[in-house]
Amino acid sequence: MSSGATRQALARGQRGRLAGLTTRGRCLIAGGIATAACGLVLDERDLLRIGVFVGLLPLLAVLFAARVRRVMAVARTVDPPRLPVGSDAAVVLALRGPALVGALRLIDTVPDAAGPLPAAPPRFTVHRLSARGRAELRYPIRPVTRGVHRIGPLTCTISDPLALAEFERELAGATRVLALPRTAPLRGLPPALGAGEGTPGAALAHQGQGTSDVLVRPYRAGDELRRVHWRSTARHDELMVRLEERPWRGGMTVLLDRRDEAHRGRGADSSLEFAVSLAGSVCAHLIGRGEPVTLVTEDGVEVLGSGGPSGEAATGGHVTAIDPLLDALASLRASARNDLVGPAFDRTGDVVAVLGAIRPGQLDAFLARRASGGHAVLLDVDTWDPASGRAGSADAAATALRRAGWRVAVARAADPLEQVWDDLVAGAAPERTGGRS
Repeated sequence: MSSGATRQALARGQRGRLAGLTTRGRCLIAGGIATAACGLVLDERDLLRIGVFVGLLPLLAVLFAARVRRVMAVARTVDPPRLPVGSDAAVVLALRGPALVGALRLIDTVPDAAGPLPAAPPRFTVHRLSARGRAELRYPIRPVTRGVHRIGPLTCTISDPLALAEFERELAGATRVLALPRTAPLRGLPPALGAGEGTPGAALAHQGQGTSDVLVRPYRAGDELRRVHWRSTARHDELMVRLEERPWRGGMTVLLDRRDEAHRGRGADSSLEFAVSLAGSVCAHLIGRGEPVTLVTEDGVEVLGSGGPSGEAATGGHVTAIDPLLDALASLRASARNDLVGPAFDRTGDVVAVLGAIRPGQLDAFLARRASGGHAVLLDVDTWDPASGRAGSADAAATALRRAGWRVAVARAADPLEQVWDDLVAGAAPERTGGRS
């Protein structure tokens, strides 16, 4: 064996024997051994006792710190475990273990997207536990981007009062936090859009013969007063509104264009995040009004199928609860596709499409999927790119969609979600061209 390999082996053996000792502890052992040796040579028993005591003190510190490391336990909880982007959650660390004589230093790992900066993770120093051997630590997080974030691992450094020995240990693994896309409360409906007037009420009207021709439901905020059915209002002693008498529709399809090439910007301020938030807001609005919703991506694939990640039931591919749909949106990623080719939309239902940048050839493929028109929000994606200094890139596509029978609104980076939806509700009719609808 070479001399270099021998030195490495001796160094590894020394590190194994002295694991847990700090530099102060090693120096104290060396000083204790030297003092004890001098006591033997000089036949000084007091000096020998001092040397033995000084040499054994770091070893006792190692035993104590190692015992605390073995029995110390931490449980991490996040309240709430799922929350919208920009909302606050509390991380609670529940410590349990023996009495502390030294200090317990804790460092929890939190990604930048979930709260604190990686260079400054939450740090705590615990000097004592309660009489029952417990302690509770808290710190806040505020996710800035949607997605599945993992808090942890939690590492601790256990030392004795004299800092002669210390051990590092991972006390807790990662805890999952789900950051949902930001949604906004919407109001009103574009013309001929379902939202409870075509689905469950109209569905009941077509279940058998002999049903009354007048369908009513309780008044909701945003309903027009001219649709109040006064006879039913008097009978039920509350405001009742007429449902539109039109053919039953097969629910709502909301399309989300997640193509990477169709969006601009980065992170939480990108046009893709705006599109995801708008699609989630539209789904929440329609579901809240009793409309079954199917959310699909640009290629026609359902974001949430029957069953869903949260075990929520769906009927005929429609989602009737918003929570599992938002959970699915939280982990949605951009697509590498560069076209809008996909299966045709259901002719018995309405369509709301949230679209990024569209080239002429892509628009033809999209219109081939829906000949009867629908509702679309076109993102003027250049406004999400400060370097471009351009705007109006969506105007040509908006004009072409209107000519094909679609009602269109154009969204820009500074527009609130509520305003974009209001623009769609009061948008320009098909065949009409011009500025922003």
